Amino acid sequence: MTEINGGRLAARQLKQAGIDTAFGVVAGPMIEVMAGMQAEGIQVVNCRHEESACFAASAWGYLKKKPGVVVAGSGPGMINTVTGLHVATESCMPLVVLGGSVDGRTRGLGGFQEADQVAFAKPGCKWTAQVDSTERIPELVHLALGKAVSGRPGGVYLDFPGQFVRRRVDDEAVPLRTGGPKVSAPHPDPRMVESIASMLASAKRPLVLVGKGAAWADATSGLTRLVGLGIPYVASPMGRGVIADDNPMCMNAARSAALAGADAVLMVGGRFNWIFQFGRAPRFATDVRLAQIDIVPEEMTNAADLEFGLVADCAAASEAISDALTGRALATTGRGWAEALRTDAAKNEAAIGEQMASDREPINHFRLLREVRDAVPRDVNISVDAELTMAVSRAVLPSYNPRSLLNSGTTGCMGTGVPYALGAKLAMPERPAVAVIGDYAFGAAAMEVETAARIGANVVFVISNNGGIAGHSIQDRMFAPDSPPIAALLPVDYERMGEMVGGFSARVTDPAEIRPTLERALNAGKVAVINVITDPKGGSRGSMYLG
Repeated sequence: MTEINGGRLAARQLKQAGIDTAFGVVAGPMIEVMAGMQAEGIQVVNCRHEESACFAASAWGYLKKKPGVVVAGSGPGMINTVTGLHVATESCMPLVVLGGSVDGRTRGLGGFQEADQVAFAKPGCKWTAQVDSTERIPELVHLALGKAVSGRPGGVYLDFPGQFVRRRVDDEAVPLRTGGPKVSAPHPDPRMVESIASMLASAKRPLVLVGKGAAWADATSGLTRLVGLGIPYVASPMGRGVIADDNPMCMNAARSAALAGADAVLMVGGRFNWIFQFGRAPRFATDVRLAQIDIVPEEMTNAADLEFGLVADCAAASEAISDALTGRALATTGRGWAEALRTDAAKNEAAIGEQMASDREPINHFRLLREVRDAVPRDVNISVDAELTMAVSRAVLPSYNPRSLLNSGTTGCMGTGVPYALGAKLAMPERPAVAVIGDYAFGAAAMEVETAARIGANVVFVISNNGGIAGHSIQDRMFAPDSPPIAALLPVDYERMGEMVGGFSARVTDPAEIRPTLERALNAGKVAVINVITDPKGGSRGSMYLG
C-alpha cells in the first residue's frame, strides 16, 4: 500500500483534468499541493504576488479555454486573490483558486493566519466550497474546475483546511474523477432566431456588437458570415479579433457614429454595461431596436430596453441567424449606411494621423502605439494596461484573432497587463506576447518580470513612461500648484529591470528608434523591457479619438 497526502491527490486530479500549468505563491499549508503538481509533471509558476498569479492564470485559461489554476497560502495569501477572483468573474475568464486555510483544530481559537476565507471569496465568485475530508479532494477539485468554465466563465474558490492537505491516505482507496461529460452548447430557439433575423432584415441601419463572450464561444465563422451580408459591426475591447479588424464591415473607428445612428442593434456575447453606455440614449437612438445573445438568461434583464433576448451559445446562434438571413433582401442594402460609417472612420483616423506620425520628443502615445502595431506580427497576443494607454490602443492597435487582445476588462483593474502577458505566453508559447503598459500600471506588477525570466517566458514589456497617472495632467489639474508629487512619479529607468534578470533592455527617446528596438526585442529570445519616454500630454482629451 502506498500512501499519499491530500496535496498530491489534488495535483493528480488536476493532471487528470488536463491542467499542465498552474500559478501561485509557495506558502503553507499548500506546499504539498505545489510539490504534488511538480511531481505529477505540472508546470508550477511561482509568482511574486498572489494577485498577479490570478491574472496570469486567468489569461492562460482564457486563451486555452480551460480553468486557470492558482494555489495560495492561508490568510493574507488567499485574501490577495480576492481581487483576481472578482476581476475574473466580472471579465468572464475561468479561474480556480485553491486556497489553504487554518487547521480545523485551531479554528476559532486565533490560529495562525486564521480568516473566514470562503466569506472573503464568495462575493467575487461563481461558486465556493470547503474541503471537508482528504478523500473528497479529487471530487471537489473536479467540481471546481467544471464550475469555472461552465456557462459564463468566472472565478471559483475551493478552501483547503490544512489538516486535510497533510493527511495521508491509501492512493488506491481514493478514485480520481475521470473526464467530464460531453456537454451540448445551448442551441437557439428557431422562433427567436427568426424574430432577430427579421429585425435585422428590416432595419435601414443595422449594427452588430461583438463582445468577449463571442470570443470565448469561437463564434468567428457565424459572425463573419453575418456581417458579410452587409451589416456593420463594432467590437468591445476584448471582443476585438473575433472578426478580424481588417474586415470591411469593422466600424470600430466610427464607434460613436455607429452606436448613435443604428436603428437595430444585435449584441452578441457582450453586455449593455458602461462599455456600451447601458444601451441607452444619448449614446443610442431613443427608438433603437435591441436584441441580445447571451448564454445567461439573467443577462437579459439589464439597463437596456431589449426587444429580443436569445439564450444560446454565441457561435450556434450567429450561425443560425446567418442562415436565416442568407438569400433574404436586406432593407439596408443600397442605403449607404456602411459607406457613411466608413467615411466617418476615415475622418477619425485622419484626425490622429498627425500624432501617429509625430517625430516630436517626448514621444507621443499615438506614435508609440503605431510603431507597436507595425512591428508585431499578425499572430500576436497583446495585453494593454493603464487608462491612457488603453484609450489610445483602441484607436491604433488592431486585432486579427479571437482572445488575442487583453486589457483591464469590465472592472478596469490596473495591474493586469504584466501578468496577462505572462499567462498568454505560457498558454501559446509559439506566439509572441507583448505587454504595452503605462509606467504606473507596470509598477503594480513589475517584479513579475523576474518570474517571466525565471520560467523562460519571453514576454516583451513596452512601458509608456509618461511620469505618472495620465502623465502630469492630473497633478496639474487636480492638485494645488505647490503640492508634492502625488499623481506624478520619478523618472525611473525601468529598462534596468531587464538587465537585472539578464534580459533585453532598452531606453527609447527617439521615435525613429521604437520599431527597430521592438524588432530586436522580439528576436532576442529572452525577456525584454523597453522603457519608452513618452509625452505626459501626448494624448490629451482634446486630441484623442476614442471611436
